Amino acid sequence: MVFAVAGMIFGFVLGYMAAGLGDRPAVTASPRVSEGAARTRGMAGTAASAAAPASSDRSGPADPDEVRTLENLAGKDKTNVQARVELGNLLMDHAQYEDAARWYREALALKPADNDVRVDLGACLLNLGRAPDALAEFDQALQKDPGHKKALFNKGLALMQAGRAKEAVAVWDGLLKRYPGDPQLQGLQEQVERIRAGRGGTG
Repeated sequence: MVFAVAGMIFGFVLGYMAAGLGDRPAVTASPRVSEGAARTRGMAGTAASAAAPASSDRSGPADPDEVRTLENLAGKDKTNVQARVELGNLLMDHAQYEDAARWYREALALKPADNDVRVDLGACLLNLGRAPDALAEFDQALQKDPGHKKALFNKGLALMQAGRAKEAVAVWDGLLKRYPGDPQLQGLQEQVERIRAGRGGTG
């Protein structure tokens, strides 16, 4: 039951992120989470903005020349947060979540207050099936910014992945109440009601 519902939610997330928060998906197919639910393009104004829908779902590994160029920048300047975030974004766009997470962690070591990057890191962990670790990142972001839309949405996804559907629904209910009528959340209420009704992904 939980996996069926999770599959429905994950499928919904792809459309939600493409149409909504200016990023790309944060959970792909069950039980992986599409990256877009976390990406920060358009809302953060940082390098994490490389997560637009148009750049999501890229097939194959990231361009090695692009990776090498950014790695050189990061290597030459150990304080270059931007290069590290861009590396994380590029690798995340190509579903290289483990490598992306490493660069996001380096960026956060230099700029720990960057909630958008922290949410991107959480999305990588969620895609890797590490829901408890992802939850820790989302919760840390929410401690600093309780209204962080993507952190709240992704926290719900992490709870679903952990089999905690009731808690996920509570988080999403809070999100919907905080942002009533938000077009980026269009359809989420319906999906929440489906979970409550136990209808899974079949409607």
